[in-house]
Amino acid sequence: MKKWYQNLTDNYPFLKFLGSRYTLVLIFFIVWMLFLDNQSLWDQRALNKQIDELEDNKTYYKEEIAKDEQSIKNLKNPGQTERYAREKYYMKKDSEDIYIIDIEDDRINDSIAEAKQ
Repeated sequence: MKKWYQNLTDNYPFLKFLGSRYTLVLIFFIVWMLFLDNQSLWDQRALNKQIDELEDNKTYYKEEIAKDEQSIKNLKNPGQTERYAREKYYMKKDSEDIYIIDIEDDRINDSIAEAKQ
């Protein structure tokens, strides 16, 4: 057995270095830390991706909260409340008639604008 290893290391000198006890322990340690440990590199990458997604969600929701706060401020004004009710819910006074004209181009433009948001 020793002779076989000796012939192999004579033909390939780098195997002498790789066959060292310390090198084998170091390689085992690196493989263990990168792939097999509970806090391995792959687990850390997955956790970092989740953190990035959650931070993106956080900024999105902060922007939405700011928009909603602005809408709430606008709705505290009685004139704005009436305007909002008329535009969004098609409410009217008893003495009024409302005619809704729906144009195909407007619906397409509105759907494109909503998709961009």
